[in-house]
Amino acid sequence: MDTHRAPEAAAKPSAKRVTRRWPLVSGIAALALACGLGALIVLRNNGLPFSIDTGWMEELIEHRAPVWEVLSLTMNVLGGGLVAIVIVPVLVIAALLLVKRPWAAGYYLVATLVTGGAVQLLKHLFGRARPEDILVTVDFGSFPSGHVANAAVMAAILAILFPRLWVWVAGIGYTVVMMFSRTYLGAHWLTDTIGALLLGIGVAIVIWAPLAAKIDGEHQLAPPHPTN
Repeated sequence: MDTHRAPEAAAKPSAKRVTRRWPLVSGIAALALACGLGALIVLRNNGLPFSIDTGWMEELIEHRAPVWEVLSLTMNVLGGGLVAIVIVPVLVIAALLLVKRPWAAGYYLVATLVTGGAVQLLKHLFGRARPEDILVTVDFGSFPSGHVANAAVMAAILAILFPRLWVWVAGIGYTVVMMFSRTYLGAHWLTDTIGALLLGIGVAIVIWAPLAAKIDGEHQLAPPHPTN
């Protein structure tokens, strides 16, 4: 296989058409919905929780148990701090470079950095107060959830780079469990996690759209994996 060809030249026609089709529009729509939800929260009673937020929180507090707390605390470690900000990105990027996919590695790096920056920007822009019954140490701002945004963007990126059913299922499962854990620990309202989900997916799609042909092309040009 000619690995010296420009990646976009080797891309499938469907990948070349991405920048002119629905992905970019849908990604922008997801970002707009995330920002719109944050604005609605702030404009409605100065950021006080919706009834769906309080109802969900009451259910979780009523059914708190050691097994769910262990799961949630584990997700708290996996989705934030050194693990999520440094260790996981370094491992993923290194793995992509190892299989000769530099455009994919760059895409992952940029999308995760943009998501992290967008989370902090929206936290300070909306300044929503967190729930009172919190089981972990948290920073300023409840909307959106950084843990969920990070999980969502990672799941979306990997699903784009490796479009296999099990990758999609694993990514969805991981993100849903992260959403549950953040509300279970009282670190976020349910709508904080929904906004973060929209944000992470939106960033992943918007950044992917102009790079789709290059990312798909380098995948087509990558050396085949050795078989036993």
